[in-house]
Amino acid sequence: MGESTDTSVFSRHSSHSLTRRGFCAAAAASALLFLAPGCTSSRNVVVDDTDVDAAAVQLTFFGFKYEPLNVIAIEEALHGYMDENGGVSIVYESIKSLPYFDALDKRLAAGLGDDVFMVDHDTVLEFEAAGYLADLSDLATISSFSELALSQMRSEGAIDYVPTSISAFGLYCNTDMLAAYGVSVPRTFAEFERACEKFVAEGVLPVVANNDISLKTVAIARGLADVYDSADPTAAIVSFNDDHAGLVSHLREGFEVVERMISGGWVDAGLALETEKTADDLSQFATGAYPFMLTGAWASVRMHDLAPDLEFDVHPYPVLDDRSVLVVNVDTRVSVNANGPHVEQAKDFVTYLTRPGPIELFANSQCSFSPLIGNAAPDDGSLAPIAAAFESGVTVIGSDDNLHLPIWSSVRECVAALLEGRTAEEAEALLAELIATASGQGGESV
Repeated sequence: MGESTDTSVFSRHSSHSLTRRGFCAAAAASALLFLAPGCTSSRNVVVDDTDVDAAAVQLTFFGFKYEPLNVIAIEEALHGYMDENGGVSIVYESIKSLPYFDALDKRLAAGLGDDVFMVDHDTVLEFEAAGYLADLSDLATISSFSELALSQMRSEGAIDYVPTSISAFGLYCNTDMLAAYGVSVPRTFAEFERACEKFVAEGVLPVVANNDISLKTVAIARGLADVYDSADPTAAIVSFNDDHAGLVSHLREGFEVVERMISGGWVDAGLALETEKTADDLSQFATGAYPFMLTGAWASVRMHDLAPDLEFDVHPYPVLDDRSVLVVNVDTRVSVNANGPHVEQAKDFVTYLTRPGPIELFANSQCSFSPLIGNAAPDDGSLAPIAAAFESGVTVIGSDDNLHLPIWSSVRECVAALLEGRTAEEAEALLAELIATASGQGGESV
């Protein structure tokens, strides 16, 4: 199904009124369009209100959350805020995945940035330097955030964004298929290796992997687990800002695990390169023909919709010698345009968005943990194993704000190189080059 970035599912120029009830009905009816194979990276969604033109203040909110449940939660927050602030209207627009960040960068660079927008770790690094991000330190809700969230938000002193979720990444296990083959849910890398080798011997491709986060988070989990299990993980991560070689060396072990998965036939490298996140991968796993899938926990609710009869649980990554490890991100970050025409009103909306009610509704719609004190877990029962791991175990932060290097995008590029046939040694060298370039060291080794 071909798409372009100007295709609107809910258009601000629509001729019919978009009431809350009408929106929810439209979102439910269009869910299959969002989840259908081929509907991928550039669908555009707009949540509008019929009184936009009459409002004294008109805010725009740009993001990358486009899925029906997420958009419904955002729409609830928008209407809740507008109910309390009669002179304000808000329009939400979304583009999925990587094209979103290209569009966001172009809008801000042209002085046409939205009042409120979503960011990630790497764009925060860029936008801080460019002066695009308003300081949110004075928001009344800041004290409500958990220690984990605050450790990321305050990494630079000023608070340039607020998170609306803590996302997790996991190993989806087709429990019926595992039982049929006499395979237990793997807890260690050795158990994972034995399980995958058994499936390969039976002519079954063990792991569904996408071309974005699947193997990237595996590499980070294995490479940085010992850092986050140290006495002072924040200090250890901060040290990598000067000790680039140390960071690269740690991630080499993660690249070796990915290389083993590829060489062992646990993943189909060519297929993974073409498999889009939260789209093609879900369609593959929904067939019931694969025992494992690596992706974000947020995909769980979509899996239930795609394959109601598929029994699965989501577990931490079995990538260590003695245990599994959970990768998380302080995520779905929202910033205010420092150069926008309505900075204070935009900050007031973000304050409303980060109240317990709206934020926990939004986090749960993403099958993610709340970033507020207590870190309320999502209510999807399939995520119970990662909820238990989050509560009791050591977690690895996939893109830590205390690390001022674009690890998220750089490791993705290195994993793509592995899928294309490069070795772990070559991936390590590539990471060194990418970090050197990002830190302004040109071609110097690190």
